[in-house]
Amino acid sequence: MDRYDLVVIGGGPAGMAAALKAKECGVKKIVVLERAQTLGGILEQCIHAGFGLHYFGEELTGPEYAARFISLIEKTDIEVKTDTMALNISEDKTVTAVNTKDGLLEIRAKAIVLAMGCRERPRGALSIAGTRPSGIMTAGQAQAFVNITGYMTGKTVVILGSGDIGLIMARRMTLEGAKVKMVCELMPYSGGLTRNIVQCLDDFDIPLRLNCTVVETHGKERLEGVTIQYVDQNMKPIPGTREYVQCDTLLLSVGLIPENELSKDIGIELDAVTGGPKVDQTRQTEREGVFACGNVLQVHDLVDYVTEESMIAGRSAADYILGKSSRDAEFIETITGEGVRYIVPQRINIKSDEDIKLYFRVGAIYTNARVIVTIDNKEVYNKRKVKLAPGEMENVKITTDMMKEMNKDSKLEIRIKI
Repeated sequence: MDRYDLVVIGGGPAGMAAALKAKECGVKKIVVLERAQTLGGILEQCIHAGFGLHYFGEELTGPEYAARFISLIEKTDIEVKTDTMALNISEDKTVTAVNTKDGLLEIRAKAIVLAMGCRERPRGALSIAGTRPSGIMTAGQAQAFVNITGYMTGKTVVILGSGDIGLIMARRMTLEGAKVKMVCELMPYSGGLTRNIVQCLDDFDIPLRLNCTVVETHGKERLEGVTIQYVDQNMKPIPGTREYVQCDTLLLSVGLIPENELSKDIGIELDAVTGGPKVDQTRQTEREGVFACGNVLQVHDLVDYVTEESMIAGRSAADYILGKSSRDAEFIETITGEGVRYIVPQRINIKSDEDIKLYFRVGAIYTNARVIVTIDNKEVYNKRKVKLAPGEMENVKITTDMMKEMNKDSKLEIRIKI
């Protein structure tokens, strides 16, 4: 059995940032396990620009952003095992993994950082009637085909779902010569960033149909078309609104699911809304010494925010390993009020000697609404926001002065007021 101070599962931007921060904080023996053949995670296929504006202060492509962290990893003695699949985590923090070089591995760790990222929701999770011809795939799979292997997936395209990957692929397919007929979105708002709606749809005159979904696919060997239909406020199909659209490709951008099968192995409680583990402000889960960061914790808008969050997890894991973690802890749960879907972290240590950022998403589009934070029904934060949208993550800061006024029975709530 191999023994390490820290095992990081996942070699994407989250895993690399966490490992580098832990090394910087004094952790000696670190191993990163990555199931792909290279480090970088999903960034390797995101060849569009727009990464690094917040963290590096300049615009980079996905591979360029990943390359900066890969070069930093290579300058350290952090061990990296690529093409390695983590199979299980036991209660004593033993990670079982397998690869073609070492065979079956058992690694005992003092601490573990979960950074497995997320996967796309497939067609099987949707209730779409019709045949199963070729030409139906997730937007991320199409992105890999086009950007990594150089294969075009079709000539006439319909995209279901307006998440960021779907919006970006609408632009990408157009630039490669395909005709993107429309992007259909079940909800009354887009699930992507405003900048992606503008740059990927508006700039290329690609229509976005809200309250609209694909209800049936047509074709035997190859997709020949889809039937779309509008829905009412209860998500029920509106009679008389069915429309046949001829196309040979249907791309699905219908949500991302955090990869938490390993988290379930050791009984970590997952948040019903985020799909990720419940954590405190150090990104430690309910299992002592097990931390989570990046898209396995919550789906982020920007990789820059993934990096910032992962560095918190890396530093916290280092403090735990080196015995620097605060022994004085008193936790309270964060409460989602009106208009707020979830808050991360789900609990905070009010004995913390550092300010805490609470990240949250709203459940609808709001214009000129107020974000209000209350502690024991007393307002401690009240700020007007020009626009709030479900596709964009928001945050508020809880200061140490605020926490001094709290006790174990205190209630901290974030809500939206119109």
